[in-house]
Amino acid sequence: MTPETVKSLALASGFTEARICRADEAWDAGERLAEFVAGGQHGSMAWMEDTLARRQHPTAMWPDAKSAVVVGLNYGPDIDPLAALERTSEGVISVYARNTDYHDLMKKRLKHFARAFVDQTGADVKVFVDTAPLMEKPLAAKSGMGWQGKHTNLVSREHGSWLFLGVMLTAAELEPDAPETDHCGSCTACLDICPTKAFPQPYKLDARRCISYLTIEHKGPIPIEFRAAMGNRIYGCDDCLAVCPWNKFAAVTAEMAFHPRPELKGPLLSELAALDDAGFRQVFTASPVKRVGRGKFVRNVMIAIGNSRDLSLLPVVLERIADADALVRGAAIWALSQLSPDQAKALATAGVEGETDPDVTAEWQMILD
Repeated sequence: MTPETVKSLALASGFTEARICRADEAWDAGERLAEFVAGGQHGSMAWMEDTLARRQHPTAMWPDAKSAVVVGLNYGPDIDPLAALERTSEGVISVYARNTDYHDLMKKRLKHFARAFVDQTGADVKVFVDTAPLMEKPLAAKSGMGWQGKHTNLVSREHGSWLFLGVMLTAAELEPDAPETDHCGSCTACLDICPTKAFPQPYKLDARRCISYLTIEHKGPIPIEFRAAMGNRIYGCDDCLAVCPWNKFAAVTAEMAFHPRPELKGPLLSELAALDDAGFRQVFTASPVKRVGRGKFVRNVMIAIGNSRDLSLLPVVLERIADADALVRGAAIWALSQLSPDQAKALATAGVEGETDPDVTAEWQMILD
């Protein structure tokens, strides 16, 4: 099958872009990943260490893989995501998570594409959308879809930072596209804007400092040093993506499933803080946000409330200090200390005496100290 036919099948299945690369050639992405994990920069994402051997090269996971067809789907926003950071009474949810979970849509279309490919070639295939130990971004760069910028994410000359990626590995030998060259030049906008300085150097990320990691993957209390820097970001962070100059060529997504639901465009922190388990599940049905669970999510909301300095939010903070979830209680104590230090001190002694969770006790103790 010609490369043009393969790409036509992918585009007909609903993708914005399609490129081809060899899946069985040597590359240095696996070595870079091993260094990342060895340095502990993956934080508490133990699955990265557990699957390292399989993740280092496509053929380590599937020895028969010869070619990779990398597909991209544009999810470009219709607004500047950075503008929402100024509306401190609202929570900011990453652009990709304001509506339907992209995994579901991408997987459905990849399966459609794979069936069409198999019907015409008879070749074995496997499809992936960020749910298996496969490094999609290095494959996308190798295929010519874009390059990994200084923030480690894929950048496209046509779509900027806003591409969801999927991969179809196949045992068929397909003619590959040429890799894309790096067009970052001397620009450091993505590095400079990072609120928590998560990039120790260009092309290197320390996930432990990344707000996306902290708000989504991190299971415990948010480390003190990062709380103020989080601002009102309550799920993910788009700063390094949104500031990229290549976004000037990006178009707004045509996928209605990626347009933000009205209630998630600028959700009020007061309403999000009041969500119980059932309410959380209802609001975030079919959303990627649902997977973090109500406890971690409301923890993030409490941090945003503390950063808001909005005294009208005090009542909801006081409610959450009595929350059944220790993670929420601890974050609410910090929020109270930011909004009303005197009130926090007045409650701290009784709080220490009545608390059984050590992390929550530590939050009260910091106020007394």
